[in-house]
Amino acid sequence: MFRPCIDLHEGKVKQLVGGTFGAAEGPGTNFVSTRPAAWFAQLYRRDGLCGGHVIMLGPGNETQARTALGAYPGGLQIGGGITEQNARSWLEAGASHVIATSWVFREGRIDWTRLERLVKAIGRERLVLDLSCRKRGEDYFAVTDLWQNFTEVAISQENLAQLAAHCAEFLVHAVDVEGLCRGIDTELVAKLAREAPIPTTYAGGVKSLADLEEVTRIGQGRIHLTIGSALDIFGGTGVRYDEVVEFNRRLGIRRPRDESNPS
Repeated sequence: MFRPCIDLHEGKVKQLVGGTFGAAEGPGTNFVSTRPAAWFAQLYRRDGLCGGHVIMLGPGNETQARTALGAYPGGLQIGGGITEQNARSWLEAGASHVIATSWVFREGRIDWTRLERLVKAIGRERLVLDLSCRKRGEDYFAVTDLWQNFTEVAISQENLAQLAAHCAEFLVHAVDVEGLCRGIDTELVAKLAREAPIPTTYAGGVKSLADLEEVTRIGQGRIHLTIGSALDIFGGTGVRYDEVVEFNRRLGIRRPRDESNPS
């Protein structure tokens, strides 16, 4: 149920505060790694963790992303700037799936023509749709452009069912709590468990291993969880990496261990 991540910003592995990308002084930063992206990819490969993702937050991250995919071929998804024109090249670079966000939206709505072209280019089974969202009123709405712009697309059972026909999985960051390490958005997790008809990964707000257990319970075993800033390999103190590896091992969710050691 735990899925790993590698977030890239300005060519470095970082953990950022999700709701701060529009700040004049730049996004809030929780962690900047001195290790390259490939080191983390090798670590995940060694420990049999699958279904994780590499997210390119803005320009200047392509080289690091490609080395990470090369270090763990078929083990990581890739997102950030994905279009119809470049999606196949990322799959050829080693990504298991591409994650599409802003490119499939236009003027606050789903651009169905673009989405269908992307599906035709790479196949529904290789596409993940990023529906990262923020709450407005009583509803959650997908946000685009580094999570700064609200769309008109609500996270609803009807919309999720319609979109699920065009992709293999959903990725949903709870942007309002992303990077704060103050606890998960249990309302959103429960909503996704009820309404998402395909595998879905939730990210945002994790502060302890108890949150992973809570997502497993509330999500009825249907929602995967990504942990960022709270994880010790990203400078956090709330969750130890070896704990989440063991959590997956107990559930039997892992690839065979690769005994090579990241250096």
